[in-house]
Amino acid sequence: MASRFTRLTTSLPKFTRGYAAAPASVKAPITLFGLDGRYATALYTAAARQNALEAVEKDLKALSQAVEKDAALKSFLENPTVNRGTKMEGILSALKVSGKPNQITQNFFETLAENGRLDQTTKVSEAFAELMSAHRNELPLVVTSAKALDKSALNKIVDSLQKSNLAEGKKLLVSNKVKPDILGGIMVEIGDKSIDLTVSAKLAKLNKLITDSV
Repeated sequence: MASRFTRLTTSLPKFTRGYAAAPASVKAPITLFGLDGRYATALYTAAARQNALEAVEKDLKALSQAVEKDAALKSFLENPTVNRGTKMEGILSALKVSGKPNQITQNFFETLAENGRLDQTTKVSEAFAELMSAHRNELPLVVTSAKALDKSALNKIVDSLQKSNLAEGKKLLVSNKVKPDILGGIMVEIGDKSIDLTVSAKLAKLNKLITDSV
């Protein structure tokens, strides 16, 4: 497997057709760890060298949406009893729903198939999205609430945090996660920091205070 991964990250022979040349020395904007992080970084580097980051990102978004909407497809990709060729056919079919995939994307998934790593598809896609956010100087902001927040409420939170040191001068990329069991309030996760303003957290602190005082 090591030689195959090296071939993906260095020579990239299949990835060099049909694209304008880019600088040979391309560095990922952030360092990711784990198998999915290494594969995502290799894909980012290959796409950056061929000026195809946005095209590859579009392909992966389409595939991620297909997997998210179809639980059977996700199970199919993660099923170790399904052979690599069949999985590859499934991925290509999903990619082609939104148009012809970029050759870099197709070659990359062929490499994953060759290495028996198509079960990492979802994780690699998420890691690649993280790299693209860093590339655009974006910082993920996740606002968790008991009920979905409207656009106005989210914008107020973003505007407030954008002016703070927590934003680190980066553009905040907001998403709203709904979690009814927090009861009320919000939890804010910005980059690697979190602020818990939920009702459930306040009740937990109150219960601890009562318990400790007994």
